Amino acid sequence: MIASLNGIIASKSLDVITVDVGGVGYQVFIPLSTYYHLPDEKSPVSLHIHTYVREDALHLYGFLSLLEKKIFLLLIGVSGVGPKLARNIMSGMELSDFISVLKKGSLDSLRKIPGIGPKMAGRLVLELKEKVESLETLPKRTIATSHDLMSDDLLSALLNLGYTQRDAKRAIDQILTERPLREDKDAEENSVEVLIKQALRLLSKGGKSL
Repeated sequence: MIASLNGIIASKSLDVITVDVGGVGYQVFIPLSTYYHLPDEKSPVSLHIHTYVREDALHLYGFLSLLEKKIFLLLIGVSGVGPKLARNIMSGMELSDFISVLKKGSLDSLRKIPGIGPKMAGRLVLELKEKVESLETLPKRTIATSHDLMSDDLLSALLNLGYTQRDAKRAIDQILTERPLREDKDAEENSVEVLIKQALRLLSKGGKSL
């Protein structure tokens, strides 16, 4: 059972990375909460790993923080939640907000995440509300992304989260129109993390102005 990996990032995308450990490449599935803070390719990385074993597959799920892994394990322990849906939940809402939503029992907020219906939202609150009481929030970290790839990264992230291409493009166009990216802006303000969060807020409001 693999519990952690320390190696070099050979390649990375929004939902999966390849980690080179001593010449062996490990494919690791990740949520957006981890993608946001990954270093560049060819850089060293240390990941907390959950090894998911099925009859026909063995998949590795990686996280930069122990909190992310704990939340992932709590999620897949809920009836009807598999690794794919767990990653989708972790990518569709900031983890500190997710913990807060569970504590408050806010079903409407959970239902805004693609793949979460009324029954699943109720089940998540019922089974996880008390379990997340002791979890601490993640420290705020940011990572800048190339200006030229910003729009493509945003679109890919929203499509991976289950939004239609039409809705995703509409949200991205509105964001970039209302606050166009400029090289003289602070890197944090231009980060994929910040813009994805804005897009998710916009989509949750039905396309109203940010």
